Amino acid sequence: MAGGSGERFWPLSRLKRPKQLLRLASDRRNLLEEALDRLLPLIPPDRLFLATNKVLHNAVMEYRLSIPSENVLTEPFKRNTAGCLAYVSACCLHRFGDSAPDITLAITTADHRIGDDDEFRRTILTALEAVEREDCLGIVGIKPTRPETGFGYIEIPRGAIPNHGASGAPQVYRVERFREKPNRETAEDFIATGRFYWNSGMFFWKLGTFLFELGRVNPEIVRSIHEMAAALSRGDDQALQNAFEQMDDISIDFALMEHTRNVVMVEGDFPWDDLGSWDSLDRSRPHDDKGNVVFGDPVLIDAEGCIVYNEAGAEKMAVAAIGVEELVIVVAEDAVLVAPKGRVQDVRQAVSELRKRAAKQI
Repeated sequence: MAGGSGERFWPLSRLKRPKQLLRLASDRRNLLEEALDRLLPLIPPDRLFLATNKVLHNAVMEYRLSIPSENVLTEPFKRNTAGCLAYVSACCLHRFGDSAPDITLAITTADHRIGDDDEFRRTILTALEAVEREDCLGIVGIKPTRPETGFGYIEIPRGAIPNHGASGAPQVYRVERFREKPNRETAEDFIATGRFYWNSGMFFWKLGTFLFELGRVNPEIVRSIHEMAAALSRGDDQALQNAFEQMDDISIDFALMEHTRNVVMVEGDFPWDDLGSWDSLDRSRPHDDKGNVVFGDPVLIDAEGCIVYNEAGAEKMAVAAIGVEELVIVVAEDAVLVAPKGRVQDVRQAVSELRKRAAKQI
């Protein structure tokens, strides 16, 4: 899935160049390139698909993707993850015909940091094997390392015993329920029990199982999926758009995962982070001896605990920060952001105000 906007990474992230097209976790590759390269040893290019939207299609295609161009699936509009996965399902029904219900899908993201590619792939394989063996829906849960309030949580049953799999494979548990983003006190309580995991937002299922479970709780979406598949087969773009547009703009968690009991969780034992805002770079990039995270060779004098990102690099743009602490400073070609680390979640407010002004920098 690569259709998000990533507004909280403004001014680097823009409507037509969102965070998955930025070099945030690496100096050499953007997040999308990392995500594709991470999967290629496991999934052949002709079976690797990229789901994006019309606004981003051209920007995505500018990169030398390691998959066939026809495997870039372009949603007609933005309809959250439920719309994305409905469209992907329709494309699979259209492309693979009668064999489509037996296809097993690994749905991953283009905007996460993964710290151990080999362990990530082992986890993916375990999840695929589990959903094929148990005819269920699957998700990857990450063991919390802090009382994070920006993530959803997965709860496993008290005294849960992992399902048996291959020797040495990641643990697989039945899911008790999904929990929304908590406040800090609740997050601390979650962690204390040892039964809660971060919801990674990665999903696994056989297409037929997904359609069956979704049909039990949200038959309207399944109806739209079959309408879109039929429209694709006829080459009827207008009918495709009409079927897609009628779906609610909701996440797959709200549409399905929170309403079914037929879910297993694979424990992801690899460094992971959802790169949601500028302060997440503190957890994903190296620091200098003053605790600063820097990109583009800025000049720092008596600066501590800052994130300073100079997009153009020192040869094209000189950036200096003097005597400051705990600031995020981002210099793009045509915009600058300065904010305390504790306020980076409010970057969306700045983007909203710029949108009202019809500013070209969004």
